[in-house]
Amino acid sequence: MSNSPNKLLVIGAFFSIYIIWGSTYLVNALGVQEVPPFFWAGARFILSALVIFLLLFLLKIPIKTTRIELKNALIAGVMFLTIGNGLMCWALQYIDSGMMSLMVAAQPLLIILMLWIVDKQVPKWMSILGCLLGMLGMYLLINQSNFINTRNEVIGLIIVFVCLIFWGIASLFVARVPIPQNQFLNTGIQMGIGGICLMIISLFIEDVSMDTYYNSSPMMIPSMIYLVIFGSVIAFTSFNYLLQHVSPEKVSTSTYINPIVALFLGWYFNNEVITGRTLVAASILFIGVYFINSQRYQNKIK
Repeated sequence: MSNSPNKLLVIGAFFSIYIIWGSTYLVNALGVQEVPPFFWAGARFILSALVIFLLLFLLKIPIKTTRIELKNALIAGVMFLTIGNGLMCWALQYIDSGMMSLMVAAQPLLIILMLWIVDKQVPKWMSILGCLLGMLGMYLLINQSNFINTRNEVIGLIIVFVCLIFWGIASLFVARVPIPQNQFLNTGIQMGIGGICLMIISLFIEDVSMDTYYNSSPMMIPSMIYLVIFGSVIAFTSFNYLLQHVSPEKVSTSTYINPIVALFLGWYFNNEVITGRTLVAASILFIGVYFINSQRYQNKIK
């Protein structure tokens, strides 16, 4: 870890993972209101992969990987992006972007439970307390009359939990198998296969025609560009830069900031409702995730 990272770059990188990643929930929510969700997500990831491979070419970074690393990156891309992100984009048709961001913030809770089940790793007391608080926060969050009113909202809620499960499985998978060491290459492969699979799904189940573009608002193309350049390339690069130059617990603070940004933007720009109970549930959930993350990093240091 570098002793003297560029302060301006660090500040800019934190801005990226805080604000940009937090804003992608709203941008995706607005996008799927006019463009079929699987097509929307597939286009984003294919374009992002093309940008990344173009950067690799321009920077003359060798594209080298073994067959097993390529295979593992492809599997991870399907789990992370085709299933995880693609289904979340679909669920955004029925669930508010801010509410979804709070549910995603519970991901560390699910990882702890998976490690407990799969590896028999009994969590420490702080992690157990964090899990209990996380469960309480999630219960208060989803058990609201204004949150689940229709069958589609119930299905959307179930889909989000399916996405979190696949994100958890994928996270455990990539931590145990060899993947391309170059993070740009790894991301490019994952986004490429994830986008291609989403486009195939869209071809079979979604009605996409030129009318989709003619009838969409003028903001659709800028929104897609924003997701590709800022949401995918810049924010991801910033994330990896911070992992190399600051402590991991500081990087993990994006877990708490992203939902706050998403809640505010959804309320301000998309008329999403924020109730007092949502704020209480979010606070309890954040405290639980804090306990889980702090215990995780203490274990790493030991």
